[in-house]
Amino acid sequence: MTAHQLILKQRAELLAALCGGGNAEPLDCVLDLLLACEVLVWEDYLSIRVAEKPLCSNVRHLLDVVYDKGEDACSLFLAAMNQVVPEEQKAGLCFGKECAVVEKNRPDTATLTLLADRPVLVRKLRDNIDGALNALLTTGCFTIKDCDAVQLPVYTPSQQVRRLLDQVRFKGETAAKTLLQYLEQTETSRPNPEDKENHLSANCMLYQKKLRSSVAAQSHSLNTYGGTGHFSLDDIYTDGLLEVMDGSGETTTLGLEDVVGPLGTLNDDADTFLVSGEAGSGKSTLLQRLHLLWAREALLQNIFLLFPFSCRKLNAEHRELSLKELLFLHCCWPDRGQDEVFQFILDHPNLVLFTFDGLDEFKQGFTDEERHCCPTKQVPVPVLLFNLLQGTLMKGVVKVVTSRPQAVGPSLKRYLHKEVLLKGFSPGGIDCFVKKHHSDPALARRVIESLHANSVLLSLCHIPVFCWIVTKCHQELLGSQDGIPQTITDVYLLVLQHFFQRKSYQHQGVLGKAWLEEHLNTVLKLGQLALEGLEASCYVFSGYELQRIGLTDQDVSMGFLIYCSDLSVTDCKRYEFLHITLQCFFAALYVVLNRNRYRSAIYRLFQPKYKQLAGLSQRCLEPCFDSSAEGMESRVTETPNLQITAQFVSGLLSQRHHNLLLECCPTAMRERKAKQVVKSLSKCMQRHFKSIPRPLEGEKKSVHAMPSFVWLIKCIYEMQDSSIAQDTMAKLDVEHLKLTYCNIGPVECTALAYVLKYLRNPVGLQLDNNSVGDVGAEQLLPCLHICHSLYLRNNNISDEGIRKLLEKGMKCERFQKIALFNNNLTDACTQHFAWLLKSKQNFLSLRLGNNNITSQGAEQLAEGLSYNQSLQFLGLWGNKIGDRGAEALADALKNSTTLIWLSLVDNGVGSAGACALAKIISQSKSLEELWLNKNCISREGVECLIEALKVNTSVKEIWLRGNNLSPGEEEELSKQESRLTF
Repeated sequence: MTAHQLILKQRAELLAALCGGGNAEPLDCVLDLLLACEVLVWEDYLSIRVAEKPLCSNVRHLLDVVYDKGEDACSLFLAAMNQVVPEEQKAGLCFGKECAVVEKNRPDTATLTLLADRPVLVRKLRDNIDGALNALLTTGCFTIKDCDAVQLPVYTPSQQVRRLLDQVRFKGETAAKTLLQYLEQTETSRPNPEDKENHLSANCMLYQKKLRSSVAAQSHSLNTYGGTGHFSLDDIYTDGLLEVMDGSGETTTLGLEDVVGPLGTLNDDADTFLVSGEAGSGKSTLLQRLHLLWAREALLQNIFLLFPFSCRKLNAEHRELSLKELLFLHCCWPDRGQDEVFQFILDHPNLVLFTFDGLDEFKQGFTDEERHCCPTKQVPVPVLLFNLLQGTLMKGVVKVVTSRPQAVGPSLKRYLHKEVLLKGFSPGGIDCFVKKHHSDPALARRVIESLHANSVLLSLCHIPVFCWIVTKCHQELLGSQDGIPQTITDVYLLVLQHFFQRKSYQHQGVLGKAWLEEHLNTVLKLGQLALEGLEASCYVFSGYELQRIGLTDQDVSMGFLIYCSDLSVTDCKRYEFLHITLQCFFAALYVVLNRNRYRSAIYRLFQPKYKQLAGLSQRCLEPCFDSSAEGMESRVTETPNLQITAQFVSGLLSQRHHNLLLECCPTAMRERKAKQVVKSLSKCMQRHFKSIPRPLEGEKKSVHAMPSFVWLIKCIYEMQDSSIAQDTMAKLDVEHLKLTYCNIGPVECTALAYVLKYLRNPVGLQLDNNSVGDVGAEQLLPCLHICHSLYLRNNNISDEGIRKLLEKGMKCERFQKIALFNNNLTDACTQHFAWLLKSKQNFLSLRLGNNNITSQGAEQLAEGLSYNQSLQFLGLWGNKIGDRGAEALADALKNSTTLIWLSLVDNGVGSAGACALAKIISQSKSLEELWLNKNCISREGVECLIEALKVNTSVKEIWLRGNNLSPGEEEELSKQESRLTF
């Protein structure tokens, strides 16, 4: 197949490869190569790389230009693609025969050399742009204004270099010669990279070896059962879903190696990379994997020294420390040459990386009020940490921080280079984790089958810590007489039973039905330790603290507490709960089972943040509190843990656990506490409902719920009492419920559906920009009958999730609208939408923008549309339906009497498709807007539309920006028809 044919056949795939993730760098690299080999002239480049146009539009224009230039140009373009596209994206792409390299004469002018050597110059200048600008400024070739235009903060370093090259070329021969001379001088003065190790002292090399060995030892296994058992991280580690979000709200999936990469950059001047995720999503394990791969020299090869820190362990550091003491005390000391090693760190910040795990567990909330930049001065640890994160201290060092999203306030976000979202396991990740956990394939298959047979349990397993619990407790799960776990509380009671069962086996005993009562003393002591720890933001406990509460070695050997190596100079043993959520669970058990104290703790758990912490933490923290905003921000870092504890309290007081708690907690006391929870939940919900503003005249009554609303819904779900859900929803009177950017995954969908199904009136449910996925979509089915509209934009939903959703939707009379922009839908889903359109003659709106639907999918949709007499809004922007798809849709919609709005933006529609769509215009009495921006429509197609508009008075606007029209043609055609918008 010729290169010409390959470009035509693979157009969609080539477009995806150059537009993937919304990053323009691949396109720029290809353009550099094509300019260098003279496939493109400067005028071509300027017409293709238009900043005001979307990336996809520029790429399409490049494909058109190259295609028109003939076979040789196409061959060189494919060769450039082969050179630029990463290996993992080359699957399925064919780049044709290898091009023969044609020797060309060297350019005879400096400006032509800038084009011929452009790819090399971009690489060379990326780290020397300040010096190059200074050279141009000194010689008078550039003004300060020119320099500022090059170094605009919106440009990446590579974009700044290309901007510089473009400016120099515009300035002429003198400027070009100055730049080339500067580079030549830089090359001659640059040391040989092969001599790098020779410049590193023996002491630095020795310390790196020791640090790698120490980090590898800490990272190679995951401890369980109080340190008596462990898994090799290599054997058990499973990748979670990592995403970054761009400025437009679109997400891109990342690999572990991309966490500190350029993709998703928010602020080039910042050095802090945040990995955020909910409790149990796998943040610490991801960081541990990063450490291990660095120690093995398999990742982060440009990092010479990596220093790992745990924020929960830094909490226990009460001394004032210098940066040097922080690094060497909490990681490892150099055996010799301490001052020399530290000076190397100060001199080469770009070769150093710090990681801080669990910023949300740090006692003090982030503040940037106290500035500190001296690496040798001793200051409190919070001052050191916060100045490292904001770059006041050790600017240039890469910092990777993990935290729950609620703990990261606006003041810290100003100092983030980028934020990576960790969203737990994908469905495939769950299966992979279970298989890694069980060496017996038959047992692994049984566990996986039991998970997939229960969508509620499967939704829980998207959170790695829950998946670990369910996998670890497979015997209790598969042999349970009490049914499959439905709630998070069920899952943690399962792990409690499993740990006690394991201890019983060791003593040749069998765990009885009253297993909780048998171990009540241990549970209460662990619960007291857990709750007092939460009160004081304490997650690491000394042996003295365990002794004070009465915890014995036998209690510790149960496995809920694990020994953690103390990183300070003391010899004191320290312990922590196996996971922060387990500490919250024991705290909840103490609140529910303790007969003496904390009766009022239930009320305080459900109070607003400021009251909640002031009440619970008064004994430990009141002297430290102030009334400033910074003081308030520091206090809310504990809120997520208290909310988790409140969820567990709600679940433990559920009627379904009555028999288990019967002998541990008097019925009267349990019922009293349950009433307290219900009353608290009711008050919190009323507070939410009262905050809903009254709608303006003509507007729908809507509420934009906050994450705390989702937490209250989850508490109600944990109680598993339909009467509570019913009473709560009876007070909610809205037409539209908006829950965007609320970290809603499958677990939250389960709780939402459980509660929202009791709404009295139909509601529009908006869940855009969350992590619903296929399993979450299935969990929403119980409340679909009450939804007149469902908005699931940007939720990683595939054809399978939509299939189940639409099967239910066809049976729901009120269900009339769905929006699925930016998911993972293909042509396979369109047959289900066709059935929906055929069967529901009251369906009003279908929006499927920015998916992967081609002409084949459009033809399937057209079949359903031809039977539908109700649809008013159809959005397919950002797909690949082309002329063929447009023609099929036009034929199906030409007799529609209801269609008001149609969007086929950015679909590869040409003049043939536009002429077909003109048939709708000429016959429709309802159509008001037609959107055809960013397509390939030429003058011929627009003239067809103009002819159709002559017989149509209902159409108000046709949008045609970004098509194959010259400015002169656009002006002429808009004069002929004012309803055209160019």
